[in-house]
Amino acid sequence: MKILFICKYNRFRSRIAQEIFNKINKNKEHEAKSAGMIQGSYPLDKEEIFVAKELGIKLKGKPKGLSTDLLKWHDTAIIVADDVPKEILKDNYKFGKKLIVWKIKDAQSENKEEIKSIILDIKSKVEKFVKEIER
Repeated sequence: MKILFICKYNRFRSRIAQEIFNKINKNKEHEAKSAGMIQGSYPLDKEEIFVAKELGIKLKGKPKGLSTDLLKWHDTAIIVADDVPKEILKDNYKFGKKLIVWKIKDAQSENKEEIKSIILDIKSKVEKFVKEIER
């Protein structure tokens, strides 16, 4: 299975989901990538990088925008955001691809507890998803 995690900018939520998935996924037949609906040069947030690192998650590199290649590549897309409407992608799911929506809010401040809470929420959802696909 090829999983594509999507959020608004690919700066935080989708990248966290990808990193957690790749870290806990034991079945190497499954692969995950992430992308943002809005492409741009939005830098990663220093507090989000710091809190993620404290939780054993490495965030690095530049955000990636959603591309035609990624839309062709994946089997399952997971929108890891409350600010990305699934209707934008609906035409892509007429052909046997699966779309899942996790309405996770973006961090609204540099509050470490808020960032940690979001990461742990994503982690919980990714762990549940991995258990489902391993059955």
